[in-house]
Amino acid sequence: MNVLLSPQPPSFFPHQYDPNRRSPTRSMSPFHNTMPSRKRKADDDGDEMSVSPTSSPAIQSRQLAPRPSKKIRSNELAGRPLSLPRLLETLDATQLRTVLQTICERQPEIGEEVVKSAPRPTVECALQVLKEYQDKLRDAFPYGESSSDYTYFRVRQPLLALIDALADFTPQYLPPTETSANVSLQYLDGATKIIHSLPEWESHSHRHHKENTYDEISRAWALVINEASKRGGGFILHSGGWDQTLAKHNQQSGGRLGAAISAMAANVGWVGGPSGGAQNTSTGQSSILDQLMAGNYGSPVRVGPW
Repeated sequence: MNVLLSPQPPSFFPHQYDPNRRSPTRSMSPFHNTMPSRKRKADDDGDEMSVSPTSSPAIQSRQLAPRPSKKIRSNELAGRPLSLPRLLETLDATQLRTVLQTICERQPEIGEEVVKSAPRPTVECALQVLKEYQDKLRDAFPYGESSSDYTYFRVRQPLLALIDALADFTPQYLPPTETSANVSLQYLDGATKIIHSLPEWESHSHRHHKENTYDEISRAWALVINEASKRGGGFILHSGGWDQTLAKHNQQSGGRLGAAISAMAANVGWVGGPSGGAQNTSTGQSSILDQLMAGNYGSPVRVGPW
């Protein structure tokens, strides 16, 4: 009675062997029920973005300042000439004067502008320049004993440079260019001292340098004295002691400032004795200088009915 039944495979996948099981319909997608909710969520997100602060008209109207572009430094190193300010820092006074003089000679209009813009040289500056020429002349003299002719030709160039500088600077301090008699007299005093130091040569042919220089400075003294005497009766000449200063210069020069002494005597009257013009004045009237010193120059002016 034993009935042998055929063995059946184990049912790991029962649905494969279930004849009554119906396969799902393909039109039924698993995302069918979720699409409407996702669409609504996207619409909600759009509504939220529409009220976001970043989308407001006030924010959109603002313009952000552009960021400065970062400068890119070149890794290449190359030589280049100095800029003008740095180049001028390396020049001393002599080199700078040479460069400026060369430019002015090439372009005269620049030279005229420099003359107009440069400040007037003071007496101290002018005398300092003359002293530098004087030092160069002194350094040019040979050491030890030497003949007069050899010494002259040895120092001739710096000697002429000093004399030319005197001839160029002196007119700057004479009227009408210089209106102050005191400034003119201060320059003439310093320049005359420099002329005293010029060498005295044995040869007559070499002496004309100093003789001519004395003559020029003497005529400059006379010009300034004549102009100063027209202002206040020459009060500045006496108050500054210039009459005594000129007398000492004339003595030191060996009497070669005759023109200056004559001008002082003619206009002031106390250098070399009273002048002819002073003798013609009335003895009852005191000189203009005496009146100025006494404080009673001119006739008194009465004011009011008394």
